[in-house]
Amino acid sequence: MSHPRPGVGMTGFASMAPAPVAQLDPLELEALGLAVNLLGGKRLAVLTGAGLSTDSGIPDYRGPGSAPRNPMTYQEFVASEANRRRYWARNHIGWSHLRHADPNAGHVAIAVLERRGLMTGLITQNVDRLHEDAGSVNVVDLHGRFDQVVCLSNGHTFSRRLIAAILEEINPGFLEAAMASGLVEMAPDADATVEDPELITSFVMAVCPICGGTLKPNFVYFGENVPKDRVSRAYEMVDNAGALLVAGSSLTVQSGLRFVRHAAKADKPVVIINRGTTRGDDFAELKLEVGVSGALDYLARALPDLPWAPAPIGVSSG
Repeated sequence: MSHPRPGVGMTGFASMAPAPVAQLDPLELEALGLAVNLLGGKRLAVLTGAGLSTDSGIPDYRGPGSAPRNPMTYQEFVASEANRRRYWARNHIGWSHLRHADPNAGHVAIAVLERRGLMTGLITQNVDRLHEDAGSVNVVDLHGRFDQVVCLSNGHTFSRRLIAAILEEINPGFLEAAMASGLVEMAPDADATVEDPELITSFVMAVCPICGGTLKPNFVYFGENVPKDRVSRAYEMVDNAGALLVAGSSLTVQSGLRFVRHAAKADKPVVIINRGTTRGDDFAELKLEVGVSGALDYLARALPDLPWAPAPIGVSSG
């Protein structure tokens, strides 16, 4: 499948080029055939998680081989200036070295499904904006978007690129010193594990350029609630669909699992594509242990057109 356009490359992530589409073995093809039979003739709501973006070089939280992590909670972030300094120092390193990711074949496949009129919408737990880079239009960024920063005092929003430039100006030489220390390891969500406490304590945080308030990346932290309008819009996508397709999510957190439960309660087929157990397996009519991007690429080519589907969605090339 051809790539419709290059990614814009400033989403905040990258550690390697997108992986090529993996070749599917006969057993995987047989399993995907079952998915085509189950999903064919239905419009789909699609829910994606971090497992989809690993082929773009973004580390996963809970996939096979992922290192144990203890992300900072919202409560920890707002409670302590020291915590915020540690967070922003790590994030500044992560952003600077993981900011050129491009969509992989799975992101592209979902955009193709949308253009063909086979989807009611896309719900993503990822903050990387790679779906939008690939051309998806009707997207609920459930956990927010990392290309924006918000002021907690007055709600002002800024581009992450702008805040990165400010941080570089007020912390000259910080990035070079961090990488020279050899004590930095890249982590998910443009975070970085930094083992040098002197680097952390030397870091100067940026404040809101308008009011001087506290800045935070504009996504949902652990311990924060997903905004109600996003949840409502996501439920509407599931309600209007004939089936729910989950790709690359362990469904560990309730923010995603609720849509699987909702679909199953409404007797809508749930198909899960994920390597490893998920909390939604008991609700799924079909669980596929196959590579996510390769499976989505296959489905985008194999699922039949819907003669009654709405006209394909136009995708801007800008």
